[in-house]
Amino acid sequence: MPSPGPIYLDYAATTPLDPRVREAMLPYFSEEFGNPSSVHGYGRRAEAALEDARQRMAELLNAQPEEIIFTSGGTESDNLALRGAALAARQQRGAIHLLISPVEHDAVAKTAAQLADHLGFTLEKLPVDEFGMVNPDEVAKRLDPEPALLSVILGNNEIGTVNPMSEIAAICRERGVPLHSDAVQSGAYLPLDVQKLGVDLLSIGAHKFYGPKGVGALYVRAGTPLLPTQTGGGHESGRRAGTPNVAYILGMVKAFELAQSELDRRVSRLGEMRNKIMNRILVDIPDSQLTGHPEIRLANHASFVFKGVDGNALLMLLDDAGFACSSGSACKTGDPEPSQVLLALGLSPEWALGSLRVTLGVDTTGEQINSFLAALPALVEKARALEAA
Repeated sequence: MPSPGPIYLDYAATTPLDPRVREAMLPYFSEEFGNPSSVHGYGRRAEAALEDARQRMAELLNAQPEEIIFTSGGTESDNLALRGAALAARQQRGAIHLLISPVEHDAVAKTAAQLADHLGFTLEKLPVDEFGMVNPDEVAKRLDPEPALLSVILGNNEIGTVNPMSEIAAICRERGVPLHSDAVQSGAYLPLDVQKLGVDLLSIGAHKFYGPKGVGALYVRAGTPLLPTQTGGGHESGRRAGTPNVAYILGMVKAFELAQSELDRRVSRLGEMRNKIMNRILVDIPDSQLTGHPEIRLANHASFVFKGVDGNALLMLLDDAGFACSSGSACKTGDPEPSQVLLALGLSPEWALGSLRVTLGVDTTGEQINSFLAALPALVEKARALEAA
């Protein structure tokens, strides 16, 4: 039965702009439009706003202002972290080995692959368990020869699993190996204290926590070598050239403040709905399997595979019925190939092709979840019939 209206269940792909964030941004599109590099009053006011935002972001991350680089989004932050740290490590200590997990977002995985395929680095992928989690003991076994960089995702965009970052970081610190983590999916659902996490580089993107698209940040621990990969002017202390998007940066910081301050309430409410989805689907739909860890996962994230289902066909059926979901990473939707993340969990291609990701947000209601759960079993059966035809 069709739902009573479009129901959005793809908050891992993007989130709507919080009205409070829009309000914080508006003056910097109009009267406060100056370039922060200009020496006149317009520029000085823009620079003051920019540096205030940097200070606030640093406080939220438990970092220092000079450790924050503003970027165009999570993808650029990941790219800068991997290329910048890898190239600096090769220059300073001759390290050419890269170590990543096999369940990274493409912004990390494809950057690492390019460094290996074209820029003289070697690439190794850590093993993960059936939940897509990295075991710190496996990290310890693979730090000889000393890598240029290790990158492990914090909260996984595709399967929701949260990695034991502080344990991994303790091993890396003892061995002197820089550790980067893609935390793009985690800003609204996990506390991002870089001292407790122990990472040397951390990537975030604003549109995953109700901020604007097109802006992000990279935390770089003081003393971590990093070569700029975008050159030009001396912006961001010479580490990332380009005129800062002041309005978007202020919007990101406001969104991050709200996400972190409201985190406990959001996580509690969304976690209950997520658990209901996971429990009901596994009972109501035969030949279904949860992907990712059943407990140590992002509070808003439920993901599954269904045997004998084309995931993209299921998404179209869901869309026709009024439900917006995803088959995994939003960047991969429409790709007929099985997800490398799901294959890394040990799933067969037949199972991996039948994936579904359901992600919740601040506007999700219990009624919407009930409507979705009532509709899904019949839609999965219809997708199976189409696949078998």
